Amino acid sequence: MDSLTNGEVADSETQVTPFAKAGFFSKMSFWWLNPLMKIGYKKPLEDKDMPLLGATDRACNQYSMFMEKMNGKESLSHATPSFFWTIVSCHRRAILVSGFFALLKVLTLSAGPVILKAFINVSLGKGTFKHEGYVLAALMFICKFCESLSQRQWNFRTRRLGLQVRSLLSAAIYKKQQKLSNAAKKKHSSGEILNYVTVDAHRIGEFPFWFHQTWTTSVQLCIALAILYNAVGAAMVSSLVVIIIAVLCNIPLARRQHKFQSKLMEAQDVRLKAMSESFVHMKILKLYAWEAHFKKVIEGLREVEYKWLSAFQFRRAYHSFLCWASPNFVSAATFLTCYLLKTPLDASNVFTFVATLRLVQEPVRSIPDVIRVVIQAKVAFTRISKFLDASELNGQVRKKIQHWH
Repeated sequence: MDSLTNGEVADSETQVTPFAKAGFFSKMSFWWLNPLMKIGYKKPLEDKDMPLLGATDRACNQYSMFMEKMNGKESLSHATPSFFWTIVSCHRRAILVSGFFALLKVLTLSAGPVILKAFINVSLGKGTFKHEGYVLAALMFICKFCESLSQRQWNFRTRRLGLQVRSLLSAAIYKKQQKLSNAAKKKHSSGEILNYVTVDAHRIGEFPFWFHQTWTTSVQLCIALAILYNAVGAAMVSSLVVIIIAVLCNIPLARRQHKFQSKLMEAQDVRLKAMSESFVHMKILKLYAWEAHFKKVIEGLREVEYKWLSAFQFRRAYHSFLCWASPNFVSAATFLTCYLLKTPLDASNVFTFVATLRLVQEPVRSIPDVIRVVIQAKVAFTRISKFLDASELNGQVRKKIQHWH
């Protein structure tokens, strides 16, 4: 029996993903994916071909780590700790490492226009030392290599972190649902709990991917404005004014989006609650021929949900239009200011400005998506936190009842 158990453990360990034991260079280059790629090249992948998760990525281990942090903080402060900061403390290292790659990506991307300006100066005979062109070419290759590497690592590590947080929350919701008191069950129906797992936990799991965008956007804009100032001088002020106006116009839109998202989730909860109750009591509905009446009720709830969904999507469309049009306004305002101030424009300035405009376009156009994800994650986290803070059954009472039976 012991040999059989040891054999099963050995088999399960050999089926664990190679990522769990991969070295530094294997993780950086994604070399650990090669065995799975070879199998996929030979035949279509099946369930048995997929490796098992590593110990750190499993929901049970993530939940255990979360509860250890929660209990440790609660014993030290004698108060209920924040769920958000507990999750952050559990994954502090992963957040910092992915943040490093996000910063590296922004810095290497921003180096492009600077190197381009130096290339143009070399072509115009304004080089500072011999073989400067070769040095710039090598530097450009290194920057692009680091940009690609950091972008891939940023995406992979934040997606992995999001899946860990999502599995942690799903396990926490499942455990909490087993201990809910009768009063809490009236406030949180089965349909709402299902919504917490399928919608809210999923949105919080998507948030880590966008988290670093909240600060890298500002860093990238500041670097781009500094490069623009070096290229066109005081005309950069017009670019800054256009960006500030665009951001100020986004603030009221973001507030209304937060309101509409909250109302949408409430309407979705009410509709799911009505549908789950209808399914549970389907025999009674059929017996008394109440199908048409309940159909009208659910359709009415769907209309309310559709109203808030359409309001949210319309504001999002206005938001996207404003942000996608902003880079064009930036370029037009900058060139107009250069004309009015009679700023001399040569090949070096113009090419640097055009290359730098890409640095402005990317963060400005990502602002609507960043705001949308932050709003959805904030609403989802508030809802899950309220559920996890709900009252529970008394453990002593349950033990007595079980002992009695």
